[in-house]
Amino acid sequence: MKLHMSFVAWLLVTPVVVGLSAPAWAQWQWTDASGRKVFSDTAPPSDIPDKNILRRPGERPAPPPSKPVADAAQGNTEADPAAKAALDKKAAALEAQKKQAEEAEKAKEKAQALKAAAAKADNCQRAQRNLASLGTGRMLSTVNDKGERVIMNEDTRNAEKARLQQIVQQSCTP
Repeated sequence: MKLHMSFVAWLLVTPVVVGLSAPAWAQWQWTDASGRKVFSDTAPPSDIPDKNILRRPGERPAPPPSKPVADAAQGNTEADPAAKAALDKKAAALEAQKKQAEEAEKAKEKAQALKAAAAKADNCQRAQRNLASLGTGRMLSTVNDKGERVIMNEDTRNAEKARLQQIVQQSCTP
């Protein structure tokens, strides 16, 4: 039990110690005169220019933008033909993606239209078959809400005929 408690204590104390030691970690970052990166928890010497200080305490380092990207962001692509070519290539790729997405949308709409036309044709055929069977004069039955089989009387037959004729008009016209 004592071993278990010491392990639990260690688990609780470790994050606290790490958290308290965080301010002591290197908070300053700069490049010295020879171009090497220096990490320290103290400020750089006074002879280091401000532009060479890469990170200060409490701030996150931001990567410096490369010259072609900075020029391209400002619209100055004449200075760097490679940046202009890269931007043109990117624009062409985006245009191709846009065109592909539009074509996919058109194909999707066409497939939906074909599916709707097939469903309409199927409804037309079923309604015509059912209407033809109603016209034979044979005794027909349906199933009511309770699941019971009920023989169609003349009024039910006429109502079903009217309903099927309406479906035929809607589904069988182009």
